[in-house]
Amino acid sequence: MKKSILIWTISAIVYLGIVIIGFNVYASMNPNTEKEATHTPTEQEEENMDHQNSHHSHENHSENTTSEVTPKVSYANGEITIELKDINNNVPELEVSHEKYMHFIVVSSDLNEYHHVHPEKTGDGIYKQKVRLSGQSYKAFVDIKPKGLQYSVKPIEFHVGEANHKHVENDLAADTEFTKTINGQTVELITDSLEVSKEIALNFDVKDVTPEPYLGALGHVVVLDEEGEKYIHVHPVADDKTVFKTQFDKPGTYKLWAEFKFGEQVHVYPFVLEVKE
Repeated sequence: MKKSILIWTISAIVYLGIVIIGFNVYASMNPNTEKEATHTPTEQEEENMDHQNSHHSHENHSENTTSEVTPKVSYANGEITIELKDINNNVPELEVSHEKYMHFIVVSSDLNEYHHVHPEKTGDGIYKQKVRLSGQSYKAFVDIKPKGLQYSVKPIEFHVGEANHKHVENDLAADTEFTKTINGQTVELITDSLEVSKEIALNFDVKDVTPEPYLGALGHVVVLDEEGEKYIHVHPVADDKTVFKTQFDKPGTYKLWAEFKFGEQVHVYPFVLEVKE
């Protein structure tokens, strides 16, 4: 009996030794094994990941996010003024997003007039931009990334002149033709069925022409619902594609503006979409 126990003990020790030796041999042949398991991304790798993530749909979830920054918008003498203050009445610091500190989208109440500009800082929390607007109502969207503060893009209504002091209702009709030519360059929007709560790929066929890089991407797409309340700003899924992915949380009519740069000039292609249940 004692002899059997002794043999079993010796066998167990020999087996354990073989396992330890085998592991050490494997580790010596694969010196990066432990490093890979505990690898911490470098600053450059984090920057690359941020750049990849920036291509994803960037939507406004105003119903779920409390903004800690409140923009004020005014217009006078052909110039837009934006003033930024946080909840403590301090001036927030902004991060660069697609090469700019601020993307300012302004549309007329009938959604026919569209501007995407980048106001410059002129003072503490003050940004200004020259833009020619006609006498009617507008909705503005101040698209920024305040450092360390929550923020969601919300529509800000303002009026120009005395003609209109009320945001009119729109009667948009969905497009039946999805090929548009602007300044001689044709773009076709190709997409599957537009349904609520499903990821939708918006594929823009630029007809064998590669757009020039514009604000860190091959293009930009802005979408508003018919009331000008739901704001979506989406970027391409990759550096070499003019494909954008997003989704809609309610049915209805939406207007889309696709921006591409050809020959040093930015072309804006408007489309009206009908999203169904």
